[in-house]
Amino acid sequence: MLNWLRQLGSRKAGGAHAPRGRVLMVSGKYDAAQTTHENRRHWANADHLSANAAVGADVRRILRSRARYEVANNSYAKGIVLTLANYVVGTGPRLQMLTSDPEANRVIEKEFSRWAKAVGLPHKLRTLRIAQCETGEVFALLATNPLVDAPVQLDIRPIEADQVCTPWPVPRDDMKVVDGIIFDEFGNPVAYYVLRQHPGDNAAWKAGGVEFDIMPAESVIHLFRAERPGQSRGIPEITPALPLFAMLRRYTLAVVGAAEMAALPSGVIYTDAAADAEASQVEPMDQVEMDRGTWMTMPFGWKIGQIKAEQPTTVYGDFKHEVINEIARCLNMPFNIAAGNSSGYNYASGRLDHQAFFKAIRIDQAYLADVVLDRILKAWLNEAVLIEGYLPQSVRILDAEFPHQWFWDGLEHVDPQKEANAQATRLSNNTTTLAAEFAKAGLDWESELRQRAREIALMRELGLTAQQAAPAAPTDDKNDTEDDDDVTEDAVAQAT
Repeated sequence: MLNWLRQLGSRKAGGAHAPRGRVLMVSGKYDAAQTTHENRRHWANADHLSANAAVGADVRRILRSRARYEVANNSYAKGIVLTLANYVVGTGPRLQMLTSDPEANRVIEKEFSRWAKAVGLPHKLRTLRIAQCETGEVFALLATNPLVDAPVQLDIRPIEADQVCTPWPVPRDDMKVVDGIIFDEFGNPVAYYVLRQHPGDNAAWKAGGVEFDIMPAESVIHLFRAERPGQSRGIPEITPALPLFAMLRRYTLAVVGAAEMAALPSGVIYTDAAADAEASQVEPMDQVEMDRGTWMTMPFGWKIGQIKAEQPTTVYGDFKHEVINEIARCLNMPFNIAAGNSSGYNYASGRLDHQAFFKAIRIDQAYLADVVLDRILKAWLNEAVLIEGYLPQSVRILDAEFPHQWFWDGLEHVDPQKEANAQATRLSNNTTTLAAEFAKAGLDWESELRQRAREIALMRELGLTAQQAAPAAPTDDKNDTEDDDDVTEDAVAQAT
């Protein structure tokens, strides 16, 4: 086989040994690489631009403005963006320190939670996630705020992507600058150009110039999703759905207009009289105003005919279903969450659809923890250790390590009873741990066990049993039914 390939290569190289009239050639074709008169228009906008060139400043400015407009005016777009932020951030992350000093862990967790509440960290995280989905990227500045009601006066100030851009002219020509971000020779961001005022602010025009600050990378958090290697700025996550949002609104208006046309006495007046008859005094294409719900007698020779609504109003629901389903696909969101309607779902289908969505949520939370929360915790600890007597001495040494993890709100199960049984089974056969099970619910297992120990001690002090101290079960005369009576146990087991 190898000898044959060598001979083949020598024949193609020299040409003297190749048989006359015979061309040795290896070729392959792909239908998607062919340009025909049928697909020429479809691929007209395909290009060979780099990641940064494809998402240039002008392109991102247009996409941001259109995405903001659609979210502000489209109820589905608004709900999808808010729902995504609520699922990802929830009520906010909770810190668990994992150092070898339990007392230091308790103090750091307590004080960081106090600081997070003072600066409104959960609210700001939801704002960051909304901006990332709506505009593709968002920045946050780590700065000192003397009004923070906590010993550590670090604050998080979110700013829109419009405020990070390259001023003109660029102060230094030897720096690699990509639309407001200064990179070193290894591709690491070292500084950011941050405008002191938003370009769209009315006060920006009165300033009479572009005032900016060069912020070091240590003070700036840049949250975006790079979808191509070398991409430095982000585009709205709902970019593929923007034409669909517009299509959905246009179709809704068309259906409503067709229904109104069928309900109101709008029509076309026509005549059988001759062209030179007396009745032809009416100007062509003239409009005749009539009161709502009334008809009037027509002049001699004139008739009136009502315009019929020909819009396919009967398939309006199906059209909305498919469009919303396609819109939500770019965010890995199932239809019932995007539409706020689970009427067509049963237990098994709901579980299957939510599995992919919840996995995307966990990935998003991990990315948010790496890019945002770890940076915030590091900056907070750097200032906290400088306050005398604020943190235990074990965490104030130079080479101190701060292993930790973040807890998020747990994802509620559709059937809590089945989940509790499965949890008990996993614990009994040692395939899970208390830490892992509490983490799924967004809880710290050590804090929960200490709380449970205090409850048991108090019950013993009061002479109560666990059954007596348990909350009373709600009474309901109505028969409780399963969420999906039409789903068999086999289907449920297969889904889970």
